[in-house]
Amino acid sequence: MPLESVPAQDLTLADQRWQARVDLAAAHRLAVMHGFNEGIFNHFTLRVPGTDDRYYQIPFGLHWSEVTASCFMEIGYDGERLAGEGEIERSAYCIHAPMHRMLSEAAAVFHTHMPFASALSRLEDPRILPIGQTELGTMLSTAYDLTYTGLAYDPAEGERLAGVIGDKKILIMANHGVATVGRTVAEAYDRLYYIERVAQVQLYAMWTNKPLRHLPQDVIDHTMAAFRDNSVKYGGRSNSDWHFSALKRILDRKEPDYKE
Repeated sequence: MPLESVPAQDLTLADQRWQARVDLAAAHRLAVMHGFNEGIFNHFTLRVPGTDDRYYQIPFGLHWSEVTASCFMEIGYDGERLAGEGEIERSAYCIHAPMHRMLSEAAAVFHTHMPFASALSRLEDPRILPIGQTELGTMLSTAYDLTYTGLAYDPAEGERLAGVIGDKKILIMANHGVATVGRTVAEAYDRLYYIERVAQVQLYAMWTNKPLRHLPQDVIDHTMAAFRDNSVKYGGRSNSDWHFSALKRILDRKEPDYKE
């Protein structure tokens, strides 16, 4: 039986760690498929299961289409390489280690310069507008960093970003890009996918130069209450789990070597 089909509580710690690597490798490959990656930069990291002082990170220089489950290094929150081989990208450490350390639900921290979300971050007002259903669901989880400070070569920048995102799960980073966090790879990737879709649709609507149809406040309130409730679960699984499982099936057919 595949590890992902076994309830998490029934997996050994070693199996949990291998499944975490497989999922993180899948996220990198899927990001290429969806056009989220930028060269060899940007970063997806995941706290090593069973620890509170280290996370998985790819060696610098790998293209995300090359990432496999076995390639990840383990990086300590102090910036030391604890396992694996390769160079540690400085900005990945400076952004991600503080967020893993400071945010309890940030087991996964994903940062990209995706084209549509990054374009939104370049606007004077980068806020998601209440003009559609998906926008309302995404707005609930989104924080905005309106201060670009330059290259992230000091962990103080990651600490600052952790403070800005707070209890939200998506961060629009002014003049930069976007970051998402999640308790699982599935959660972080699902949020990344939908913030890019929301940004794309909003920009397309804005580019028409026609008036935008903002939803009335009573509809906004009603819809957001339903999103907050989030009690509908099919088979006891979250929507993000269903989504990520479907995406991994695509990889299983096209790029099964991500599991190696």
